[in-house]
Amino acid sequence: MDFREQQEQLEKEILSPYAALACESRGRAKDEPKCDIRTDFARDRDRILHSKSFRRLKQKTQVFLSPLGDHYRTRMTHTLEVTQIARTISRALRLNEDLTEAIGLGHDIGHTPYGHAGERALNALNPNGFKHYLQSVRVCEKLEKNRKGLNLTYETLNGMACHTEGPKAATLEGQVVRFADRIAFLNHDFEDSVSAGAVTEDMLPALVRSHLGTGKSQRITTLITSLIENFHDGILAMDEATDAAFREFNDFMYETIYLNLDGKPKEEEKKVYGIVESLFDYYHNNPDAMPPFYVEIAFSEGVDRAVTDYISGMSDEFATRTYTDLFIPKSWPVY
Repeated sequence: MDFREQQEQLEKEILSPYAALACESRGRAKDEPKCDIRTDFARDRDRILHSKSFRRLKQKTQVFLSPLGDHYRTRMTHTLEVTQIARTISRALRLNEDLTEAIGLGHDIGHTPYGHAGERALNALNPNGFKHYLQSVRVCEKLEKNRKGLNLTYETLNGMACHTEGPKAATLEGQVVRFADRIAFLNHDFEDSVSAGAVTEDMLPALVRSHLGTGKSQRITTLITSLIENFHDGILAMDEATDAAFREFNDFMYETIYLNLDGKPKEEEKKVYGIVESLFDYYHNNPDAMPPFYVEIAFSEGVDRAVTDYISGMSDEFATRTYTDLFIPKSWPVY
């Protein structure tokens, strides 16, 4: 019995009956030899972690565009925070931490530059729409490793596809990541909003402060604890009071921060639509100007698909620099 087989046997012995077992995975789109050391879910996690798309998350917006300061979240720090919250829940419920971590690390790997403003812009420009969670799956299936894809398991891809909206994930690990994502972004984005001067702690609804707590750590602990204590018969849910406070917190953040472009920290988002639209139109009319990788996609899957893949994969800095190179006149010396 090699080390992987030992790990698979250990999963059978110690994990919950509701946990996803690596040895019972529905498998990969393309069969391949098993690793001697890692389970299939651990292998998924490593492939995501070492991918180019994952590295680009460090320069993609979480909630505020181009903030001055070292402590604001990026899409990568958000991803790491989601993954850690999800692992805490999964460990307490004796679910599969490797699968949980793989889904958590990959859930936003297809996100656009400029946060959800970039996503909304691409969704309006692409005739077939754009959803970052579906793009995350596409990145892992078709774009990474020079279009060979990462060949991840069904369970990991399903968890990534279902982490935001629509049907629940097929595994509890995927459902845990969906809760963890919202727990993370509401609390951490609120903390960044306080730092940016957009809100204060006193502005939180009374129910949120009284039931969830008055600080980030307290609120996160309350939410995690509720999920763990109310888990039964394979159903992941919070108690009614905590769920009500959680929903009010969510509504407050969307009304005050996410969809409010009048406040100073968010007003820069208004410029995103012009940048993304200009880039989309330029490359749509000049597909040969894209790198050869995306030109190949244009030939095989259409120009809209190729341009969307190219722009969604850009970091904030690269998108801004590309826009500047294409549309801002350069200074030139007079001799």
